[in-house]
Amino acid sequence: MSTIGNYLEQDHHSCDARYDKAEALVNQGDWDGAGAEFAIFRRQLEGHLAMEEQVMFPALEQAMGSANGPTAVMRSEHSHMRAILQDMHVAISQLEQDDFFDHADTLRMLMRQHNLKEEGILYPMADRLLEQAQAAAVLTAMAEMAKSSHHGAPAEHTQLEGVAS
Repeated sequence: MSTIGNYLEQDHHSCDARYDKAEALVNQGDWDGAGAEFAIFRRQLEGHLAMEEQVMFPALEQAMGSANGPTAVMRSEHSHMRAILQDMHVAISQLEQDDFFDHADTLRMLMRQHNLKEEGILYPMADRLLEQAQAAAVLTAMAEMAKSSHHGAPAEHTQLEGVAS
């Protein structure tokens, strides 16, 4: 059975790979390519954040009996990431490489720390606290969101064989 942690970790890796491409294009001065690639990355990351905030976090909060705690911290970090993404978008539109990389350094550090917390604490907690049927429903709902939003999740994200064992 695929786990919530495995599913979302794969999506982290997919987002990271897309981000690396956008950053390389900015570094090369390919502003058209960078803008297009960054837009795809941003859409993919926004889709990932939405899956967590709209599906996984509410299920975990219900299981924990509280919306305070780790999910509140993650939501706050998501908000900070969204603000940085907007600043990076502006930097690309203004062809400001130095400004882009100032924001990129902050985003990369924040994403790295954020992903470590999710992958090391939050996802294992979700896998441990959610009953098998709940976990299967969360995975299915996230896969449907990924499919309908076309956020660029890998194909295996939309095909969850063995989820409901």
